[in-house]
Amino acid sequence: MHRRTFIKNTSLATASVSLGTSAFAAPKNKNKLPYWKGFNLTDFFTPNPDNQRRGTKEEHFKWMRDWGFNFVRFPVAYPFYLNFDRSKNITPEEVYKIDNAAVDRIDNLVQLAHKNNLHVSFNLHRAPGYCINAGFHEPYNLWKDQAAQEAFYFHWNFWAKHYKNTSKKKISFDLLNEPSMREDMNDQLSKRSAVPGDVYRKVAQGALQAIHKENKHRLVVADGNNVGNNPITEIADLDIAQSCRGYFPHAISHYKAPWANKDPEHLPVPVYPGQVGNQFLNREMLEKYYKPWIELKNKGVGVHCGECGCWNKTPHAVFLAWFNDVLDILSSNKIGFALWEFIGDFGVLNSGRADVAYEDWNGYKLDRKLLSLMQKY
Repeated sequence: MHRRTFIKNTSLATASVSLGTSAFAAPKNKNKLPYWKGFNLTDFFTPNPDNQRRGTKEEHFKWMRDWGFNFVRFPVAYPFYLNFDRSKNITPEEVYKIDNAAVDRIDNLVQLAHKNNLHVSFNLHRAPGYCINAGFHEPYNLWKDQAAQEAFYFHWNFWAKHYKNTSKKKISFDLLNEPSMREDMNDQLSKRSAVPGDVYRKVAQGALQAIHKENKHRLVVADGNNVGNNPITEIADLDIAQSCRGYFPHAISHYKAPWANKDPEHLPVPVYPGQVGNQFLNREMLEKYYKPWIELKNKGVGVHCGECGCWNKTPHAVFLAWFNDVLDILSSNKIGFALWEFIGDFGVLNSGRADVAYEDWNGYKLDRKLLSLMQKY
């Protein structure tokens, strides 16, 4: 037996013995979702097309495919593909003004992914009335206003029609990125809480109906409640899979990230395993965090980790040690994952870390250690 395989199997067996009939042992029933692993692509992540972030090329998809990945997630801000006066705040009427040229830009990238045998998860990162990020003034609140909900259903029906005849093996729909209640929609660091379960169910079910009206076989995914952290028990009976996150704890994944911390320059340096502030960070803590997701999957609800990774200020060795445990827990339970992002601060290319010996890769700086870790799972 290969040494690495032996070590991995031995560690899993040890965990199984120590935890008895734990959910962390290899599950008897398979995940209803395929084992997708890949990357998030941020080309359509911002509301303004003029601020396109990356510029993914066909060669990038070829690299992903050749490296053994089979999945890309497109987080899309709905204003990106609208035609309205961007010098002013968007109005409820303008939310319906589709810009076909912008739709074509999105579709061109989707087709390139399909050409390279990559499944596409199409996600509304910003939907009418909600986004986890600030930076755009919404005309209403998705969780409180019927007009916002109707617009949400309209957009999903539009994309369902657009991809009506595309195989479910090629594309799935991820309804909304990281739902939560926000005290102030325009304050990035405002306090967040879980969306009331009955409200989440109403909105998710309405979107599901709008999608399945066009193609009843379309695979639909809902991100976990409370910014992707909590399984949504209220929709477990619906024909909707669920998406967790690989950012726990933020003390590691978002160390010094200014959008996630009120005082980013005065945080304890993360270690793993070890004490960081008032938390002891180790694998056992991660297993406890993912246990509800694994139990949900074992009950027959498809589960995938739609985003995971670590910002570039965390020491690289700490990131890799923590990420190895995250991916091992997910993969041993048949749960796939997608790194945020492919190129950029969280990515395998051009992440800008100060403590990495990068490899030159066709003009990009490749984090070979991170790539090898992801390929391992």
